[in-house]
Amino acid sequence: MLYLGCHLSASGGNLEMVKTAQSIGANTFAFFTRNPRGSQARKEDPEDSRQAVQALKDGGFGPLVAHGAYTMNLCTAQPDAREFACSVLCDDLRRMAALPGNFYNFHPGSHVGQGMETGISQIAEALKKALAPGYPVTVLLETMAGKGSEVGGKFEELKAIIDAVGSDDVGVCLDTCHVHDAGYDIVNDLDGVLAEFDRVVGLSRLKALHINDSKNPFGSHKDRHELLGQGNLGLSAFAKVINHPYLKTLPMILETPNALPGYAEEIALLRSLEA
Repeated sequence: MLYLGCHLSASGGNLEMVKTAQSIGANTFAFFTRNPRGSQARKEDPEDSRQAVQALKDGGFGPLVAHGAYTMNLCTAQPDAREFACSVLCDDLRRMAALPGNFYNFHPGSHVGQGMETGISQIAEALKKALAPGYPVTVLLETMAGKGSEVGGKFEELKAIIDAVGSDDVGVCLDTCHVHDAGYDIVNDLDGVLAEFDRVVGLSRLKALHINDSKNPFGSHKDRHELLGQGNLGLSAFAKVINHPYLKTLPMILETPNALPGYAEEIALLRSLEA
């Protein structure tokens, strides 16, 4: 079974997101744990979460893929900002305990001139602190396009973070737009890219996918998502992704520039490509 979904607004609560997902034919979804461009989080509602957990079970949903705020940079050069980002991560994982067994994905961060080694070390230290309480959530590092001082544009960088954390509760979310822009040719050599990922990181660490076409050419090291089939990846690439023996069992989240009706169409499109 394909687990397909998109980013949904969390403003109406967890149960409302489940209902919205069902209305567009989704059986997984993503949501921001707090304001994606800021730090404010909505008030917690234990009863809403309890009902949402039951609705997810009753609806046969796959794992959800929550997303950390874009502004959470665990390897910023500013100590106070770095400490605040770590506190946000810790609070997000605590909140995720209300929806146990799901994923929390985030952009590793940008080292802003400190150097890749320093950035990796700072990210790992923050993760070790946030994971210490043992909340029922797996943290996912997102593959990045490698623009500027981003950490995560190479599989080796993700591996270095995972090794430094030393926890089974850390995995990877592969973003199709990002890896294409980073120079991993999933259009012409998906098997080769996955073999490289397995060699460097290990396929057992790959837990989820972001399904996005790209406005940019291969290896551009940029990050601009496009509607499925209207960018440089093309529908044939997504047909290969959703039908791959390993990938087809993972939750797949659309982050294309769309609204709910468009996401419903893309979910139906992906299901039509299933072999």
